[in-house]
Amino acid sequence: MKKIIFILMLLITLGACSTSPEYIPQTDRLEIGHLPIPDKKVTINSLGNCTDSNDQTLHFNTNEPITILVHGCNGSAGRFRSLAELFAFHGQQAFCFSYDDRDSLVDSSEKLITALNELSKKVENKNISVIGHSMGGLVARHAMETQYEDNWLDKSVDLKLVTVSAPLGGMTVAKPCGNKLLHWLSFGFVPAACWAVTGDNWYEITPQSGFIQNPVALMSSVDSYIKIVTDERQSCRRKNDKDNCIEDDYVFSLPEQYNIKVDQYTNIQNIEVKAGHVEIVGYKGYAPHKLLSILQNTGVLRNTAEEQKAALHRLLADLY
Repeated sequence: MKKIIFILMLLITLGACSTSPEYIPQTDRLEIGHLPIPDKKVTINSLGNCTDSNDQTLHFNTNEPITILVHGCNGSAGRFRSLAELFAFHGQQAFCFSYDDRDSLVDSSEKLITALNELSKKVENKNISVIGHSMGGLVARHAMETQYEDNWLDKSVDLKLVTVSAPLGGMTVAKPCGNKLLHWLSFGFVPAACWAVTGDNWYEITPQSGFIQNPVALMSSVDSYIKIVTDERQSCRRKNDKDNCIEDDYVFSLPEQYNIKVDQYTNIQNIEVKAGHVEIVGYKGYAPHKLLSILQNTGVLRNTAEEQKAALHRLLADLY
């Protein structure tokens, strides 16, 4: 019984996903930046502007590429508002996919591919990039697998997948949730506790789960897969007045972010970077310089024109 209580306390203390910095909902409309003039207005379930506003009508130019951002758990569309602003600064359209992080990852993935499929029917430019952070990376990767090929109607779409700090090897802290012996010995207490902490995805996030152990090939529509792995050791999320770290930014280890089967994908590019889990996508006090550099080097984000660099520096200071 002591072991079970310890497991429960461990799960409650660490959780199965990252806690994020204190967050104030972002309801203001995005600045249009250098975006092309929209020529279509639509509503697509689970897709919207990267704000916490109730109005999630999409306004976009059908002849320009689109990027979809997928948040992690304890996240929301508004948490990627600043990142969407950076895409807009570079003249690129970015929207956010929203999901309940307590839902099954399979269910969330199905909602994502359905939304992408619906979006693909509304655009002339068939270049769509999907960037998933943390648990959002698990959702995005699964959505791109071949079991959804038959649901993907527009075969001409050029999909680019980017996962950032995603625990593709399973979450170590959730390992007890996948121990069937513990399920029996605890008379069902352990799986009940796991569900209480993480919801319906409790059995999918464990290293032993089929979701983690049996990834399949990506759809033929996926042109490239950029996997950004963050070495989060010695990272810091918050410091005191004496510049001492009082909250680290370490969530997932390197082994948790690598997966032998996923890393054998023919079109994958692994990029390992020294960065904290939340730092990589940016938050107050930490601009996502490393992520922007990677996205630009891989062609997901346009390069910053020389004459715009000073303005970008000011925007980063303002956003972060």
